[in-house]
Amino acid sequence: MYRDKKLAEIYETSPLFSIIVPVYNVEDYLGKCIDSVMQQSVSNFELLLIDNESTDSSRDICMHWAKSDARIKVFSQKKKGPAATKNTGLQHATGTYVVF
Repeated sequence: MYRDKKLAEIYETSPLFSIIVPVYNVEDYLGKCIDSVMQQSVSNFELLLIDNESTDSSRDICMHWAKSDARIKVFSQKKKGPAATKNTGLQHATGTYVVF
C-alpha cells in the first residue's frame, strides 16, 4: 500500500488521528459522544478524554470506556478551562493529525 516501508511502519504503529475531547460534567451526553467516535469507519485513531475535574460521573464513564478499548486514554487535570484542556490533549497526542 505504501511505497516507502518506513512510512508504512509509522502509519501501522502510530494512530493516524488523535481525537481530543474535553470533558466537564457531561455525564448525560458522554456515552453517546464516545460511542459515536468508536463507530467511525476509520479505526486508526486514539481518543483522548481530558477530564477537567468533573463533579458528576463523567470521569467514571471515561474510565469504563477506557477499560474496553486500548485506543481510549483518559487524562485528568485541575479545572483550567477549555483552552488549557485542549492543550493537555495536545501534549499527549501521538497521531499524525489532531481533531477536536
